[in-house]
Amino acid sequence: MILDLARLLLFPALMAFAAASDLFTMTISNRVSLALVAGFFALALAGGMAPYEMLSHVSAGALLLVIAFTCFAMGWVGGGDAKVAASVALWFGFAQLMNFLLYASLFGGALTLLLLQFRQWPLPYGLAGQAWLARLHAKESGIPYGIALALSALMVYPETEWVKAIDLAHLALR
Repeated sequence: MILDLARLLLFPALMAFAAASDLFTMTISNRVSLALVAGFFALALAGGMAPYEMLSHVSAGALLLVIAFTCFAMGWVGGGDAKVAASVALWFGFAQLMNFLLYASLFGGALTLLLLQFRQWPLPYGLAGQAWLARLHAKESGIPYGIALALSALMVYPETEWVKAIDLAHLALR
């Protein structure tokens, strides 16, 4: 039951924290990525994931880490976004990676267009004193892509083996 609760809550909670952190501070702590990596290995080992399957997940994470850090080096995404994307790929493996990337592209594009439009309007006087909102509104500020990554991950997560392995009936009876 503890394993089922961890599968059900750990990943979504970390994704929600990453999104909120990026929204309010425009940064994602390394601790989030480290917690995602540690959580993956802990749950994979506790759940009896086969070594070849674990290696496949690690390969997906490593591949996305290389791609994301190339994007970071080009100035297209932030370092925290790159690390979170790679950590999510670790959880999803190749089976769900393309779905995640598709959603991330769609949500990221929508978020970018929304923020570009938002930055064209003046902030209402009552909201201008909010530091996080002023930072989000600043035209020279980046896009908190961690929000799109988190939404994408949360869209895909219910379709993964992590969630399918949860015995919901057993949890409901407790």
